[in-house]
Amino acid sequence: MPAFIVARVDVTDPEKFKKYQSLTPNAISTNGGKFIARGGKTVTLEGAEETRRVVLLEFESVEAAQAFWDSPEYAEAKAARENAADFQAFIVEGV
Repeated sequence: MPAFIVARVDVTDPEKFKKYQSLTPNAISTNGGKFIARGGKTVTLEGAEETRRVVLLEFESVEAAQAFWDSPEYAEAKAARENAADFQAFIVEGV
């Protein structure tokens, strides 16, 4: 069953965040994932306006998404993201 990582990102240092952005595509593809959305236009339909960057990744399962998150490739990207963004992420299982 597919699983998705949803991330909501408030970029606080755009220059530093570029390093993170350069590392994530390889970390994602190496671990069997793919981008579904990557910071495109967001339209709030209800509730507080979403002003953060929204990213959606797809993996083959919750376990595969967790393995990506814990991978050495993504660890490097997470280290590059420190002090560059406030970040919230979670895994949701698809149907």
